[in-house]
Amino acid sequence: MAKLYFSYSAMNAGKSTILLQASYNYRERGMETMLFTAALDDRAGAGVIASRIGLSSPAELFDPQTDMFATVQARLGEGALHCVLVDEAQFLTRDQVWQLARVADRLGVPVMCYGLRTDFQGKLFPGSEALLALADTLREIRTICECGRKATMVLRLAADGSVLKEGAQVDIGGNDRYVSVCRRHWEEKMRCDASTPA
Repeated sequence: MAKLYFSYSAMNAGKSTILLQASYNYRERGMETMLFTAALDDRAGAGVIASRIGLSSPAELFDPQTDMFATVQARLGEGALHCVLVDEAQFLTRDQVWQLARVADRLGVPVMCYGLRTDFQGKLFPGSEALLALADTLREIRTICECGRKATMVLRLAADGSVLKEGAQVDIGGNDRYVSVCRRHWEEKMRCDASTPA
């Protein structure tokens, strides 16, 4: 029976690498995959999933208006499909997560979503919140803080390297804009200001 999976982590844990490896494994066995990535994330180019270690693959784009169920159903009309993989799943809407659940439940195609759990303020992304509620299987992909503890949070950095505490939830960037840290160091950095040492 097909399931909806959600693999989540802080930044730089290797989510895209794992997604690309999973797709490769399916294809190596003669199975077809369909990859999606968020239209607003064009760091590697529009419609490309890329990892920091140099792997990449073309992908379908989704934005808030994309009907994920209809798109996958149309692809199934062209031939066999064995797995759907979604990168940047935090940018899915709640409706889109339900659509992907229906892909698993009604079309019988497993759906593997990969994304961030929380933003730089420690708040759930809408897509991640829905996936945490609806996914059949949840998996945390771990990365580490500079202190060696498990990193579960992310800090957003200004151009001068200072920690930003306010701003829009979505601001696309990589290692130059974000750093993954443990909860303790996130709280320390978010609470400190110019008059309070970290």
